Amino acid sequence: MIELKNVSKTFTTGKKKVEALKDVSLKINKGEIYGVIGFSGAGKSTLIRCANLLERPTEGEVCIDGVDLTKLKKSQLRKTRGKIGMIFQHFNLLTTATVYENVARPLKLSKVPKHEIKERVDKYLKIVGLEEKKHVYPAQLSGGQKQRVAIARALAQEPEVLLSDEATSALDPNTTSSILELLLRVNKELGITIFLITHELDVIQRICDRVGVMHHGELVEEGSVIDVFTKPEHPQTRKFVFDEANFQVPDSVKKGLSATGRLVSLTFIGEASNEPFLAAITKKFDVVPSILAGGIDQLKASSVGKLLIHLQGDAAEVERAISYLEAQHVTVEEVAS
Repeated sequence: MIELKNVSKTFTTGKKKVEALKDVSLKINKGEIYGVIGFSGAGKSTLIRCANLLERPTEGEVCIDGVDLTKLKKSQLRKTRGKIGMIFQHFNLLTTATVYENVARPLKLSKVPKHEIKERVDKYLKIVGLEEKKHVYPAQLSGGQKQRVAIARALAQEPEVLLSDEATSALDPNTTSSILELLLRVNKELGITIFLITHELDVIQRICDRVGVMHHGELVEEGSVIDVFTKPEHPQTRKFVFDEANFQVPDSVKKGLSATGRLVSLTFIGEASNEPFLAAITKKFDVVPSILAGGIDQLKASSVGKLLIHLQGDAAEVERAISYLEAQHVTVEEVAS
């Protein structure tokens, strides 16, 4: 559906050159939600803007349904862009136009017949839950409602692909949750492929099928969300997934830990998160587990439980307990104490 092949982008500011993207390749399948995560300056905004050629790559190919956009003439590119909708962090609504007029404007510019414009605007405002707000102005709307207008505007062009450029980063947690639910419904009910970028791990966890991790202009890791989330390989990915804020052990707690034993993190996937493994190892082995931190994250397709525990006991017994946990498909990772 969407394929970026060896895409690089270099900006020149005076005599200085900045490599925003470095030989990035990725493929997004039809009907999936693919997310790219990265910290500020990683290159993710440039990457998504290359997907519809708002930024033209310095090198590489950008293909939609096998057609390389970089090879198209202006008229052909304009027509192909009709398949690609886009929503932004700051909504980009016309403040002097009503909700109806904001959604209708791109259709008017594309010379869609008047009766069809009305049908589409009404249809997509209903889908985003704003059919009763069509005659009000953006200033009268909340941030979440403004983003829903922006989504309706993109959907009204009936695209095959929806690009989302940090669409929830300006919203509060509750509003973010409702927008993510809307995007999931758009993907499922309308079959629209969604390509999004974000710096929020929760967004990736909740709605994406696959994820790519950007760092200094490079795609350093990608895969299914559950694989990347539970078995991160690149150090940058580990910063997102195992942000030490969750697994930091205060010095006062460290001093209270027994010298005999090991500090480990446990990751449980799906139904395994409901199993009483810690109770089992206390019965099977001469070890005492102490829970220091933990929680359960809900991914799009599954749940992932994480615990930080100290296993107190003889080294051999602790090793046997760890081997038992691994045999039960629990991921065990040593944590420096």
